[in-house]
Amino acid sequence: MNTAGTIDRPLTHDPQKQAPMKPSTNEPTGSATPEVTTTGANDSRQNRTREMQLIPEALARAHMHDRLHDAREQRRAMSLVAARRMQRRAERASRRARRALAMAVMQ
Repeated sequence: MNTAGTIDRPLTHDPQKQAPMKPSTNEPTGSATPEVTTTGANDSRQNRTREMQLIPEALARAHMHDRLHDAREQRRAMSLVAARRMQRRAERASRRARRALAMAVMQ
């Protein structure tokens, strides 16, 4: 299909391969509107610096850092809960042993 592109559906989206825009014929010569070139489009595309392109990567890195920090905090909290549980169990065993010793001495 060899049809020319339209404004809505250009043949290519690369501004360098598109035909340059020409002023309309119904405007008087020397009008206030300057001729449009594609350099502005190229400059705006070049405005995306490496830093801007790396923003999603930096966001992902920060998100992973937060997730790792949360996981470490959760592991620390779980180990603290387990340590308190073991301490209570040890205290109960100590009380049972002390009571058994007292019962043995009393007899």
